[in-house]
Amino acid sequence: MTLRMSMFASHVGGLSSLLYRLNRIEWVRRRFRRVALALVAVVLSGCVQSLGDLGEASHDIPPKLLASMRAKGMKPESPVLVRIFKMESELEIWKVDGSGRYALLKIYPMCRWSGKLGPKTKTGDRQAPEGFYRVSMAGLNPKSQFYLSFNLGYPNRLEAALGYSGEALMVHGACSSSGCFALTDQGVGEIYAVVEKALKGGQQAFQVQAYPFRMTSQNLAAHRDDPNVAFWKNLKEGYDIFDVRRREPRVAVCGSKYVFDAEFKDGDPADPLAACPERVDRSDPAVVAKASADQQKYLELAAKSYTPLAYQDGGMHPSFRALLEENGDVKLAEKVSVIKYPISRPVAALADPFDGSK
Repeated sequence: MTLRMSMFASHVGGLSSLLYRLNRIEWVRRRFRRVALALVAVVLSGCVQSLGDLGEASHDIPPKLLASMRAKGMKPESPVLVRIFKMESELEIWKVDGSGRYALLKIYPMCRWSGKLGPKTKTGDRQAPEGFYRVSMAGLNPKSQFYLSFNLGYPNRLEAALGYSGEALMVHGACSSSGCFALTDQGVGEIYAVVEKALKGGQQAFQVQAYPFRMTSQNLAAHRDDPNVAFWKNLKEGYDIFDVRRREPRVAVCGSKYVFDAEFKDGDPADPLAACPERVDRSDPAVVAKASADQQKYLELAAKSYTPLAYQDGGMHPSFRALLEENGDVKLAEKVSVIKYPISRPVAALADPFDGSK
């Protein structure tokens, strides 16, 4: 009996040791993954590596960015377009180059956005918007509480017709969000200067495309069970046009959804919720080919399993998450905001959204 008990205790002890080692390996794996993501983000986006790399906030287009425009055949006053991706926590600035098409100027890491993936539908839901917006000079706020900002214009025509509520949804400075996209004072200073120059140069309004993630077949397949997937596939139609043609897609609304590059027999529909009237335009073969290829890949990927994202409250670019973890929220807030505005919900910002157990 004693021998059996001894053998049982040894067996349990061995299992405990094995479980401990497995848990330790899993912890190291997660830790390594977070560090790797931050390093990849730094390499690919040219992002900040330390608080000192953030520089100082300015209202002007910096010389380095002006030089990049010249090298890419862009003029400071040429038209601009903005794309925002929640999951990647990135904001892209595109400008028209000498070819007359849009080309990527710069990718900015977002310091903070709130809520989860999916559109904003009501006041107080902490959701950052998803959709297509137009920003004119009237939407720019040089006296923002958060250094500088511009208003996306939420709710747009479609959102208003659907009964969505909310106001003053901005792209602004600091690193705090309750429905906005926060770029830090340094980041929004550059962006504000670029879009203001384009508007003063003759562009009546610039388009902002706000997405849950980069609209790839893999990302859509990974979120195929999300209740917003039909809405996201609608957004992808506009994404594809820009991706293929590098021009701003024309946006209309009918049938309770966005309709892109449509020409209607009797002009644009007045009621966003009514059925779409007869169209007289022809489909773009290159855009149709891309959408078809993406759909085929989506169907293949949809058969695979993916770990769901688990946002506690919004996201933060990996480069800023690394700075937050290393320096703490107080020091980071002091560096990214001239008024030292507190980082919103820092514990949630540090949570790894790719870890489904959180």
